[in-house]
Amino acid sequence: MLIVICLGCTNNAGTEVYQSNRDEIINVHKKVKEIEINDVLIGSQSRLYLMDDYLIISDHKSFDKLIHIFNKNNFKYLTSTAYKGEGPDEIAIMGHIGTDEINRVFFVSDHGKQCIFAYNLDSVLADSTYIPTEKIKFDERRFPSEYEYINDTLCFGRMIEPIGNSDFKPSVAKWNMKTGKVISMKYEHPQIEKKRMMFAVSVEHRIYVECYSYHDLMTICNLNGELKYNVYGPNWDNRKSNKISYYGKPVICNDRIIVSYSGDDNHSGDNYTTKFLVFNINGDYLHTLETGYRISDFCFDKENNRIIMCLDDEIQFAYLVLD
Repeated sequence: MLIVICLGCTNNAGTEVYQSNRDEIINVHKKVKEIEINDVLIGSQSRLYLMDDYLIISDHKSFDKLIHIFNKNNFKYLTSTAYKGEGPDEIAIMGHIGTDEINRVFFVSDHGKQCIFAYNLDSVLADSTYIPTEKIKFDERRFPSEYEYINDTLCFGRMIEPIGNSDFKPSVAKWNMKTGKVISMKYEHPQIEKKRMMFAVSVEHRIYVECYSYHDLMTICNLNGELKYNVYGPNWDNRKSNKISYYGKPVICNDRIIVSYSGDDNHSGDNYTTKFLVFNINGDYLHTLETGYRISDFCFDKENNRIIMCLDDEIQFAYLVLD
């Protein structure tokens, strides 16, 4: 009987892992702590990044400066930078922010000018009139929408290749920021016809993770693009449909994969999830964290062992200690 029960929960045939039950739910609503930000107004479309002791918030709705910097330990506001505009030192259409912790530089993608600007963190903190330098132009025929910076010659990115006027193909690739060279990862799931996904990478564990937006599927590969595991959720099918949203953004937190997950009707008018799925590094399901708040974005603060969240709810920013 025990064997039958176990087979009903997880069927693992080498690389193919099927999980029929994910009902180990932990309600953490009361453990979510509000971050009060009173010194600067930040719009609803914001994204979170961490660099050294700093929390960087990009505000895509701002009419003035697009980037705000805080002390990540006490959330004290420090400064803002990156004026919005078409000028030579301004950001027209802001995208991803990459971080070079060793050289204390962060990179801001401008999809209006098809280039990436470099900001020296110490100079930004010291001088409110600091002007960035242009790091690289990128090819609009294939460019990184998000990436993990390792060094100038190695980044792991989600590359976007436009197809026609209204479609695109995303893929995980190694990207050389200095030369622009792209080496696509080898593995593609054979049953996914229209791919929409987000990804995370861990150099420490030598893996990257792809989480699919419209399929109940998470793929784990090594850094050479070789498949380790396909993890199928209880609602897996290979149909070409965007009716249901499944996975959102994954983050690798020490030896855990934490990913926002919905599984709800994508056309209900509410595209935010309130919960995280937690897996070990091999994709085995551990539990679900139910926050009770609508999650817009999040990042992992390793030093303080907590998730910092941007919310579309009664509170805008919050954190959850992963005790």
